[in-house]
Amino acid sequence: MKMRAARMYGYKQPLRLEEIDVPTPGPEEVLVRVGGAGMCRTDFQLVDGYFDTGLSMDFPITPGHEVAGWVDGIGSAVPKSARLAEGDQVVFGSWGDGACRQCHEGNEQLCAHGVWAGFGRHGGYQEYMPVDYRYLIKMPGRGGLSPETLAPLTDAGLTPYRGLKKLRNAGHLGPGRTVAVSGIGGLGSYAVQYAKLLGGGATVVAFARSDEKLKIAADNGADHVVNVRDKDTDTVRVELESATGRAELDAVIDCAGSAESIRLAFSLLAAEGAVASVGLIGNRVDIPLFPLVAREYTYYGSFWGNYNDLTEVLALARAGQITHSVTRVRFDDVNDTLEAIARGDILGRAVIVYD
Repeated sequence: MKMRAARMYGYKQPLRLEEIDVPTPGPEEVLVRVGGAGMCRTDFQLVDGYFDTGLSMDFPITPGHEVAGWVDGIGSAVPKSARLAEGDQVVFGSWGDGACRQCHEGNEQLCAHGVWAGFGRHGGYQEYMPVDYRYLIKMPGRGGLSPETLAPLTDAGLTPYRGLKKLRNAGHLGPGRTVAVSGIGGLGSYAVQYAKLLGGGATVVAFARSDEKLKIAADNGADHVVNVRDKDTDTVRVELESATGRAELDAVIDCAGSAESIRLAFSLLAAEGAVASVGLIGNRVDIPLFPLVAREYTYYGSFWGNYNDLTEVLALARAGQITHSVTRVRFDDVNDTLEAIARGDILGRAVIVYD
């Protein structure tokens, strides 16, 4: 049987839209029929060569690490205790080697020998993919949420959740505190909602470079919004104070990851403030050292999320606590959509939906 696949044969080249054989799952794998595949800026960066020195690539590669679908086949060694059956709706994140300290702590996404869907032969930009049964999360019932809303939760909806949990657990959120969400794209539209859900009464401010994206932030619960395009720190500070009554921030979750957004975040921090970085537009951080030390700032890196983080995000979604901003994408339009993502033209998350 054949399937459609959008595959990468080298850097800085359009993906090739092909028909290839449906993969055969291994004994401990499940064949997943992909219903929705989120299109992340990371996918564009993969094609553009951002990871060429950090990850070993064996072309052709099928991108797509945000995947939701249904069980279509089950390997011979998948135990009955997994309680998986054909037709079950499933999602998954990354999976590790099971042997390292990070895996034993439950943080498989940090495993040095882990597997990331979309960074090898199989990703969501193809209609079927094999997945180790241990890392599947089965949705209740046969219906559940739609694939186009489920798929982004495995990264865009997961990554800022973990970052905000770090800020909350370290005591940076709560009544009388102000937290900013910087960058209202695929991650930031979810981060605003988590800032309200996990913030314990903190005032939530959204920073973005377009009024269209700030409208999404306001619709998703931001108390205040600030357009930071072409504005220096002093101007943003004045607008922040006008909106909140304070000229400083207690915490920032940076969903952009540009050098400019990170510098802005630290320049607005109050003493003992914290920044959690989850975005990856840039590749270096340049901040003044003395304020970092003298004002006791904290800087958290936060990468993706683990199995338990994802189950919590899914529970919020099932309870109707999460709003989605999704643009459906036809398979044939994959390359055009990647270019739109690179330009920042997509509001929320683009998702390939296989009809």
